[in-house]
Amino acid sequence: MEKVIQKLLKEIYDSGYQAYVVGGYVRDYLLGQTSNDIDVCTDATPKELKEIFPEASIPKDDYGSVIVNQGSLHFEITTFRKEISYQSHRFPVKLEYIKDLYQDLLRRDFTINSICIDQEGSIIDHLHGRRDLELKVIRTIGDAFLKFEQDALRILRAVRFATTLDFELSPETEEAILKHKHLLRELSYERKREELDKIFTSKNAKAGISLLIQLGLDQELELTHLKEVSYTDSLIAIWAVLDVLDLYPFTSNERDLICDIKEAYLCQILDPFNLYKYGLYVSSVAGEMKGESVLEITKAYDALPISSRRDIAVDGDFIAEVLGKEPGPYLKDVYEDLEREILYHNLKNEREAIIQYCLSTYQ
Repeated sequence: MEKVIQKLLKEIYDSGYQAYVVGGYVRDYLLGQTSNDIDVCTDATPKELKEIFPEASIPKDDYGSVIVNQGSLHFEITTFRKEISYQSHRFPVKLEYIKDLYQDLLRRDFTINSICIDQEGSIIDHLHGRRDLELKVIRTIGDAFLKFEQDALRILRAVRFATTLDFELSPETEEAILKHKHLLRELSYERKREELDKIFTSKNAKAGISLLIQLGLDQELELTHLKEVSYTDSLIAIWAVLDVLDLYPFTSNERDLICDIKEAYLCQILDPFNLYKYGLYVSSVAGEMKGESVLEITKAYDALPISSRRDIAVDGDFIAEVLGKEPGPYLKDVYEDLEREILYHNLKNEREAIIQYCLSTYQ
């Protein structure tokens, strides 16, 4: 464990409170992986933590936590609590601060996320998370049916951890998912997409997609085309296949890319004009989706005589001057014609050749 982490825990401990690193950092640490996001649990209240760390901030969704940044490390420090009631199968709406670590751990989702490290670097494992790490199994803490009923996002988190860690779901966890999977429809599409992105970008994405289908989660997530997804390194390609622009949130740039990829997928990728129109990235993604060689697509793109309208040897004003006309909307058609002729090697991208072509074609 890094010295800066031990120092932060000691600061809390020396102020008279308990403090432990818990959750993903500990899990990944035991698996030989690194993380810069660190969850700390303590019996100090947020007010008391602010006295210890005056620079601490309160997160937007305040569930009794403070945020402390030290160098590249991001600490979320949360007070021990019991979550007494939930709203909409997602949000804890009534909680009680407590002083007992064990009781705090019982409210968490999976055993592998319940392992703690104290300020001395000792491992504390009240709920047998290390056993499940060794067994490579995702198991809920306590009643799996209750856990998913309280917070339906845990269903997707279970699949995500099974995917990214290449673990199995415990039988009771899988059974509870099958019973409560309909609750996924009550979650926001934004939160669902966050978990799905992590599944789709995992090295084990193919297994993750298979697990979603096996559990019938594709229907509850309204991903009716999930079975059509073939493995690709491109996250945007997967969303293009899924065709859910009217449901899931995307940035305007993502929307444009998805629309272009879907168009390019229906075209002959190696056609020079299509390569030029859609560009190398979109053409490569669409080609990979079709099982075509990205190397061949890249070679074909690099061999294009022009890659944008700016590469044409003359500009619009010059064309208008050659034709003896004022610049106008007609130039759009002339440009498109020149692009095609140059791309298909029917016309050299040279000033004199273009002048003669324009005079013979447009006068």
